[in-house]
Amino acid sequence: MPPRIVVQAPYLASMQNLVTRFHMLLFSVTIAITAVALLRVPADFVYPAHWSGSTVDWSWSRNMALSVGPLLDLMLMALFFAVGRALTRNHYAKSQHILDPALSAVLALVAACQMGLLLTGVGSDVDLIRIIGFGFGAALMPLALVIFEAERHTYAGLRAPWPIASDRAWRWVHRLTGIGFGLGGIGVLVLAWLDSGPGPLVLAFAAALSLPVVVGGLATLALRGT
Repeated sequence: MPPRIVVQAPYLASMQNLVTRFHMLLFSVTIAITAVALLRVPADFVYPAHWSGSTVDWSWSRNMALSVGPLLDLMLMALFFAVGRALTRNHYAKSQHILDPALSAVLALVAACQMGLLLTGVGSDVDLIRIIGFGFGAALMPLALVIFEAERHTYAGLRAPWPIASDRAWRWVHRLTGIGFGLGGIGVLVLAWLDSGPGPLVLAFAAALSLPVVVGGLATLALRGT
């Protein structure tokens, strides 16, 4: 009998890597911007994060503000790497086309915010973080509509390690998640319009991305028996 070729499970797991070279490139861009900022922004510079009238009531030191982006990138890539390894081959195949661009979008958002900190630190009049807020909030609105109206399909909609039990559960999960993204987009747009400062805007970016996903995940668990 001819020898059989057996593919070991550890090899298959090694192929399931959601962190690609493009993601590493985006991380490198954030690191490069951070390095330039450390060279160009004075060490005693204080970033105004929020204003009460004309008075700054919330501020960041240079090092603290510039360290958030790279640390967030590392945590996100570690999380996505772990998720890719934990998924079964079937779930990985169904989820990769969603999780890959999702990580790319978040890493690009972090790099853009880091560029905003650099511009602020060197005295530029361009409020890049506020501009990002308008664009990001506007982008969440069609995403909210697509998720809200998503029809049940094997390769569409939200992905979870467990199946969504019924058409009714699918509909409720996606409507709740879509509403969450819509409210997040509106909140980001309002904060950008009111010029609330980079602090609330950056927190709003994180909340608008993460909370709807958490709500959708909890909803899939709550409705598993329906």
